[in-house]
This record gives sequence, structure tokens and C-alpha cells, in this order.
Amino acid sequence: MKYLLLIYGDETGWDTLDSSQQRQIVAETLRHRQELTARGNYLVAEPLQPTTTATCVRIRDGKRLITDGPFVETKEQLGGFLLLEAKDLDEALDIAAQHPAVRWEWGAIEIRPIRELSALPAE
Repeated sequence: MKYLLLIYGDETGWDTLDSSQQRQIVAETLRHRQELTARGNYLVAEPLQPTTTATCVRIRDGKRLITDGPFVETKEQLGGFLLLEAKDLDEALDIAAQHPAVRWEWGAIEIRPIRELSALPAE
């Protein structure tokens, strides 16, 4: 089964780290990726640019509305994602617990199972 790990944190937290701390986190994250790849769990993962670069698109009354930045104000922002293959939620929880982001003072990971569209009933 596929799971999406949504990596949340306070974007300002990264900027409080010095370059050696940032390099250490990147190295830990890459090691985690290598371990997941070796075990066959890794599908894709990427960090995201800050929310200041975000653009939201909506259609209202048939018109396209574009707004800059995130739609909601929160203390934690979506900073990246990891799509993985796991046998069940317990394995996905174990993988999330090993990700460096969960040890950051400002980090948390939300785990969401992927809904396979091919599993939906046909019309």
C-alpha cells in the first residue's frame, strides 16, 4: 500500500540553524532515503520551497481565481513529502519515526494512505 508522509514544520526553524546543522540534517535525510530505497519502500520525496512561493488556484462561479501564498495561516507549514510503499500503517509509522524531521523541535509528519483511483467502482 502507498502512504504519503507530509512533513510539517515552522519554516523559520530552518533559518535558525547554522550551515553545519543544515548540512547534518540533509545528510541524515539522504541516509534515510538510501535505507528506504534498499528496503524497497522509497518511491519519491522532495522538500518544498517556502510558502511565500505558493500560489493557490480556485474556480468560483466559473472564474479562475489565483491568490499568492498559502490559503490558511498556521504555525506549521508543509515543507516536503515522502511517498512510500509499506505493507501497512504500522510499517509506515515505523518509517516516519525514523525520519530526521520528527526529531526537529519544529517538525511533525502526517501519514495519509493513498486512495487508489483504480480501486473505485466503475460507473
